[in-house]
Amino acid sequence: MLEQALRKLPAPLVEPLSSPRPGPLKARGRPRPDIREIEPGSARPFVKWVGGKRQLIHELEPRIPTRFNTYHEPFVGGGALFFHMLPERAILADTNERLVRTYLGVRDDVEAVIDLLSSYPHDRDFFMRMRAIDIDTRSNVEVAAWFIYLNRTGFNGLYRVNRSNVYNVPFGDYDNPTICDADNLRKCAIALRYAEIRHTSFETVIDRALPGDFVYFDPPYVPLSASSSFTSYTKNGFGMREQEKLRDVARALKAKGVRVLLSNSSAPEVYSLYGTEGFELATVGAMRAVNCKASGRGKVQELIIR
Repeated sequence: MLEQALRKLPAPLVEPLSSPRPGPLKARGRPRPDIREIEPGSARPFVKWVGGKRQLIHELEPRIPTRFNTYHEPFVGGGALFFHMLPERAILADTNERLVRTYLGVRDDVEAVIDLLSSYPHDRDFFMRMRAIDIDTRSNVEVAAWFIYLNRTGFNGLYRVNRSNVYNVPFGDYDNPTICDADNLRKCAIALRYAEIRHTSFETVIDRALPGDFVYFDPPYVPLSASSSFTSYTKNGFGMREQEKLRDVARALKAKGVRVLLSNSSAPEVYSLYGTEGFELATVGAMRAVNCKASGRGKVQELIIR
């Protein structure tokens, strides 16, 4: 059933590069020819993302395979693990087309993105005008500057859309947000230089991941409670049907000889999904700050699954 569903999926909107044939496994962290241009660990995610993994790198690091060929991240989000690892070859993907176009804009013309961001003021009226732009008709550079600006100046760094795909996050209460971190954007552009970036659903990783590859899934989490649900990164959301499909994809990848690592919440449904033979679950603590009330923020338990 899963293979039949995958055959019906549309082709990626962003034309990918051709995938290489599998070869001998390469040591993780093998330096790329250009990576000497930036210090290891100095490139940071250029967008804030709910559930971002920078604070959990120390938990993910020992669970990353020592050797693998291509790194895949089908829910790229802020890309914290990618920017930490700087893998020699990577395929990054997401169903959020604006996020994908933002990555492309930064990768392909970072100086133009910096020029635009440098001209954007921290101003409520300007924010509201930017929010109302029909951004999907603009270039990747304009999309990138729009996305990063709203991400940096909107409430809590959220990216949220309604069913019409209209961005609807309110203006954030910040004194002096960093709208344009030119130095980090340039480092991210170097890190992304040889990465394939695709607008496509997570299921399609089955078609491109080869034996010896490594896949990291960081999907929208199963909510711990009804009030904590936040999956509106795209207009279609991400519910339990998609969570079950993700588990099945992870199983299929393992059977194919692909190493898989996942993150999710510690909700009972996640234990039910992955508390079976073939999965190892580890509980870790993470600070999360999505709640609009400070009293509702704090350390929560999450799961790392492999």
